[in-house]
This record gives sequence, structure tokens and C-alpha cells, in this order.
Amino acid sequence: MTRRFEAFLFDFGGVFTDSPFTAVEDFGRAIGADPSRVSAIVFGSYEHDGEHPWHRLERGEIALEAARESILALGREGGLEVDIYQLFARMAGNDAGAASRGVLLEAVRGLRGAGYRTGIVTNNVREFGDGWRALIPVEELFEFVVDSSHSGVRKPDPRIFALALEQLGRPDPARCVFLDDHPANVAAAQALGMRAIHVGPDPAVTVEAIERLLD
Repeated sequence: MTRRFEAFLFDFGGVFTDSPFTAVEDFGRAIGADPSRVSAIVFGSYEHDGEHPWHRLERGEIALEAARESILALGREGGLEVDIYQLFARMAGNDAGAASRGVLLEAVRGLRGAGYRTGIVTNNVREFGDGWRALIPVEELFEFVVDSSHSGVRKPDPRIFALALEQLGRPDPARCVFLDDHPANVAAAQALGMRAIHVGPDPAVTVEAIERLLD
């Protein structure tokens, strides 16, 4: 009997860690600013790919320090001091929440043991590579990683999903499941024909969503 799905593709931040979007909003409150305003300064619009410094950083076009300076300038235009280094220091506490994702890691381990293929598709920062890979057993649990800062394309650009499908040997997208914590990325995967799961803060709920898809 042919399985409905052959591969599970995972975002990293907000799936295997606490949500970076929530962290930015919390940072906004901590500096006495509107959280949505601070999120826009740091990330720009996450609904599409563009020329915001964070987008360029995640595509590997500029270095982290250059992005920091550009984002500081954007904040100062509105009278805010938004230093992403301070934000990252807050996010790094408690291993960014990775320790609480054990149940999800076990689910991925179970998928591998059952013969499903697994990969990571992440918008990330080149300078963070060693750090985030140390939070979970990447090489044990995933066949490959498509990292925006190395591939030059970032979600929700459909080309980053095409790179992941190529790693899998170009299967029918309908036989692939993608999990992400941002609705725009979920919608982009669905537009390509993938089954997509919008991940929330509770890893047990994510595991239940995965289990409902298994044959």
C-alpha cells in the first residue's frame, strides 16, 4: 500500500524553538513600544520577500552587523532604539525554548524510523549557523537543510520549496508535508500543492497534527 505522504519538511525557528515573532513582540513591550511596530522595524513584512534589511540578511546578501545598523537606523527614524543584538540576547535564554520541544524531536525520530524522509527549510542567518544547529540533533534527524542564508532565497518565495523538493528527488508536492509557524509560509507551501501545518506554541499539538496524517 502506497503511503499518502513520503516526506515531512520543517521550519526551524518557532517550530523547534520559541517563536521569534513572539520574542520580538515581547522585546517591544520591554522597551515601551508598540509590539507590532517593533516587529515591522526588525522583520519588515513577513508576508512577502523584499528588500528590508532582515530579508537581505536572511538571503545572505548582507552581514549581520550591516543588518543591525540598518535596523537601528529604521528604528531611530521613529524615535526608537531597536538593537537586534539586545533582542538576540533575550531570545537565547533557556536555549530559545528548544529544550521544551523534546516530544516533537521524538516524533521526528519516529518518522525517520518509519521510513519517512525529513528535511529543514529555514529562513536563517549565516552567522547563526553553528548556534542553531547545536540546539537539536540536526544531522541525526534530517536528511538535509535548505537554509535561506546559503541558498539565496527565503520563504515565502516558492523557489526555496523547489530546492527542498529537488533534494527529495522532485516528488509530487502533494506527498510532502510542511510545518511552519508563520501563516504566509504555510500558505506558500499550500499554493505549491503541499499539505501544510501551521505550528503553534504547544509542541504536543504539533505532534498530534502529524500523527493524524500518518497511515
